[in-house]
Amino acid sequence: MVEQASTPYLFADMLARVHAVCAALAKDGGWPAGIDFSRVVVEPPRDPSHGDMATNAAMVLAKEAKAKPRDLADVIAERLRADELVAKVDVAGPGFINLTLQPIVWAQALGTILREGANYGRVAPLPAAPKVNVEYVSANPTGPMHVGHCRGAVFGDALSSLLQFAGRDVTREYYINDAGAQVDVLARSAFLRYREALGEDIGAIPDGLYPGDYLKPVGQALAAEHGDKLKALPEAAWLPVVRDKAIAMMMAEIKGDLAALNIRHDVFFSERSLINQGNNKVAETIDFLRERGDVYEGRLPPPKGAPPEDWEDREQLLFRATAYGDDVDRPLIKSDGSYTYFASDIANHRHKFERGFADLIDVFGADHGGYIKRMQAAVKAVTAGQAVLDVKVVQLVKLLRNGEPVKMSKRSGDFVTLREVVDEVGRDAVRFMMLYRKNDAVLDFDLAKVIEQSRDNPVFYVQYGHARGHSIFRNAREAFPDLPEEEGARLAFLRGANLEKLSDSAEHELLKRLALYPRTVESAALAHEPHRIAFYLYELASEFHALWTRGRDLPYLRFIIDDDAELTKARLAMVQGVVSVLASGLAILGVNAPDAMR
Repeated sequence: MVEQASTPYLFADMLARVHAVCAALAKDGGWPAGIDFSRVVVEPPRDPSHGDMATNAAMVLAKEAKAKPRDLADVIAERLRADELVAKVDVAGPGFINLTLQPIVWAQALGTILREGANYGRVAPLPAAPKVNVEYVSANPTGPMHVGHCRGAVFGDALSSLLQFAGRDVTREYYINDAGAQVDVLARSAFLRYREALGEDIGAIPDGLYPGDYLKPVGQALAAEHGDKLKALPEAAWLPVVRDKAIAMMMAEIKGDLAALNIRHDVFFSERSLINQGNNKVAETIDFLRERGDVYEGRLPPPKGAPPEDWEDREQLLFRATAYGDDVDRPLIKSDGSYTYFASDIANHRHKFERGFADLIDVFGADHGGYIKRMQAAVKAVTAGQAVLDVKVVQLVKLLRNGEPVKMSKRSGDFVTLREVVDEVGRDAVRFMMLYRKNDAVLDFDLAKVIEQSRDNPVFYVQYGHARGHSIFRNAREAFPDLPEEEGARLAFLRGANLEKLSDSAEHELLKRLALYPRTVESAALAHEPHRIAFYLYELASEFHALWTRGRDLPYLRFIIDDDAELTKARLAMVQGVVSVLASGLAILGVNAPDAMR
């Protein structure tokens, strides 16, 4: 039985030890008070041959120590050599410190997994941390969700789960763009389908209206509810009625599409609610900015290149965005007297801050990259710098089948719907593969490749790793019938394993990968990058499958050794570590962890 490490997670433990060494040196050497040790990190070295961990301590503290980085590194290294967890310390280059740990450390890390199970890597809620608001999807309610929306939806949902796992209080929010010209176009398109439902031949859908068949049910519902009464009304009378019905039905469809991906928001916030009579949050926000001197009447200079949609050569009300880091000041009111989208967005983010959110994350589509600076400027202005907005841009998805572009959907008119993709390949494949590439890189999504049962299909390979672990447990019960089937009981049973029996170098490499999981969660959460979890899971599954394959060729490395119960129990504990971490990471991504695959 191996003693547990002094702190739950290995990288955090070693970082604390390095900090302690540096603090002691600071005290002994009379370094200036208040040195910021947060710049000191402990991380895996880029080259695994350099050791298990590396620290930049000497590089970032040399100035305060009034020493050359290399000389300070030698001093820090000498003190780290006295640590009982450290087997070897090397100083490289201008002052990097590489650490090789005692083999027992990796067994201790596995012991932590067996003790914590599904909570391994999880951070306790942080009461002092600001609440996080993640706004994602926010597709216009003018039609069903397409595959591009799908990527932003999966990204935002996985990021929210990741932040929650890392101890944050997260609210998932959908901002309904139910004001402005696009919903009036929706209403006119639905009214055409209403006339069609009444038996009228409407002919070809005019340019400028939404052509998809998805509005036929809206027209039928309007006909069933109102008969032909709406036809006799002027547009000013029927348009709000049709608009409300169309928005309600489109939002119901969008929520159904999201549910197919197991995505559910905590808040659906209406843009129209910001401009309600008697409670006009947009006007209130503009007045707030005016009092601070952040809006003024002025003219925008002609833009370079193609003019953006919000540029007009006239005297108008402008937000002083350049005072907060933007390139140009931004208009708030259109020439027809209505608010710009940006004005509503400012009010929306101010409202979030008033609701207690100081940590804001927006997930934008690929065509909204130019919107980032102005929104960050607005958040600075309306919160007096007390809130921070991080914008994550999700790039385009190229939908393929066997390398060929997929044709557009007849139902939508001009795009492939999210539901069509989920129905064809399944939720797990969609979610995992939408995250198996950094959010700001274009994603090629091949409908044929994501259902292959091969190593080239990451979602299959990772899920198969989890299923393989359970297959090993089932086989082990033939020789060791006392191995429990229930997860909690199995964890308790395997805690008694002699983990020092895990002595092969391949086993150590797998244990090192398991020990890296909490740090991967922490770094992914800090960077707002859930794809790091997907990458990690694939690497862990790959090492697990490779070890299983070695055991097939070298019988002494098999997980089950019939005549050595002690070694088998230790290896089953290692398999449990893999199963627990794969299940944990897949849960963050919103992907199923199957016990068996057919």
